[in-house]
Amino acid sequence: MENHDVVILGSGPGGYVTAIRASQLGFNTAIVEKESLGGICLNWGCIPTKALLKSAEVFEYLNHAESYGIEVENFSKNFEKVIKRSRKVAGTMSKGVNFLMKKNKIKVYTGFGKINSDKSITVTSNEKETNIQAKHIVIATGARSKDIDSLPKDGKKIIGYRKAMVLDEQPKEMIIVGSGAIGIEFAYFYNSMGTKVTVIEYAKNIAPNEDKDISKELEKILRKSGINIICSSKVIGSEIVDEKVNIKIEDDKGVKTISGDVALSAVGIKSNIENIGLEDLGVEVENDKIKVDNFYRTNIDNIYAIGDVVSGPALAHVASAEGITCIENIKGLNPNPIDYNNIPGCTYCKPEVASVGYTEEEALDNGYKIKVGRFPFSASGKAQASGHSDGFVKVIFDSKYGEWLGCHMIGSNVTEMISEAVVGRKLETTGHEVLKAIHPHPTLSEAVMEAVADAYDEVIHL
Repeated sequence: MENHDVVILGSGPGGYVTAIRASQLGFNTAIVEKESLGGICLNWGCIPTKALLKSAEVFEYLNHAESYGIEVENFSKNFEKVIKRSRKVAGTMSKGVNFLMKKNKIKVYTGFGKINSDKSITVTSNEKETNIQAKHIVIATGARSKDIDSLPKDGKKIIGYRKAMVLDEQPKEMIIVGSGAIGIEFAYFYNSMGTKVTVIEYAKNIAPNEDKDISKELEKILRKSGINIICSSKVIGSEIVDEKVNIKIEDDKGVKTISGDVALSAVGIKSNIENIGLEDLGVEVENDKIKVDNFYRTNIDNIYAIGDVVSGPALAHVASAEGITCIENIKGLNPNPIDYNNIPGCTYCKPEVASVGYTEEEALDNGYKIKVGRFPFSASGKAQASGHSDGFVKVIFDSKYGEWLGCHMIGSNVTEMISEAVVGRKLETTGHEVLKAIHPHPTLSEAVMEAVADAYDEVIHL
């Protein structure tokens, strides 16, 4: 039986980052992965979806080339090649993680890992079993697409996000249930490629976790692009009839049926915590999540959990940060606990959405007296020149101390802009300091400064 200081179950952004940091800190480290290095994010999530979205963006540019003074003739899309490019990008990134494992001398065990009652780990691959031992075990097994009774997936007509990335042919009509990041990104992709898309959302607004002003703006823009959006509606049933999928929904006006070629279930995720030995060990689980403290320790000594299997935002960068915090604490480096109110969230549709901190509603609910500033990209020279003037930047400050409470953006490339707010909030900057930090012109990022100026009644370009 091989012995290691640290063994991580799962090689997603939480697992492989934890493994690399453990190796850097001098631990003899191993990782167990049942499928592909990089996990869902690199192979079926964050990365390949961005490849799909880039193809959609290029196709959109070609469709609107004339508005830029460019004449393009006889162009078309090849759905099969778009899918192939996405898979190639995923494959490249997975090979990159494999290289990092070798570089950092991390032993990789391929197979399904289960923790035994004596805290050894059995790795099963093609009925072959390998037993390994570790002083510390980090569970980073991630999550999968959630199933709901009214929308059971069959993998053909009612599908999850994995299948949506590798469809054999482009559907003419698609129904998407759920309007979080996954639902909205696929809605944008398929609509841009020419599919008639309907989005069904249970909440009053799409992107329900975003600031309401952002949600409303996004809904307006997506409707304008041709996406049919139905909010405040509950899916109560589904059936497949004559190669069509019929989704039965209920709202305050009654029951109706929406029909399409394919339905994508994007209603959330389910933690991968089954059959990995938690019950035998007595690890506490609550509401489908492993219970941990601020340093990701479970109730069982030397067993830890990070990423989508614990409560908090199910985001790749969160899992990575949790893994680093966990392993640095094991090493005795005394890291600071993660501030979950300073986690940026991004949605990569067009226009993009990015946010961090309190929404306006949350700030008021927490008793703050606030200053709110907005700056539309329609007033931005760079946005006008690039042909992407939709959207705005919204900032929220505590009126008493100037604390930057929240920042919410919708527009072109805002996912590249949100880090200014994350770093500013981390350094406890004030609105006045942001306002006096000279931003370059012409840029999209100066919209942040302009929004702050608006909050403090000093805006120039409005």
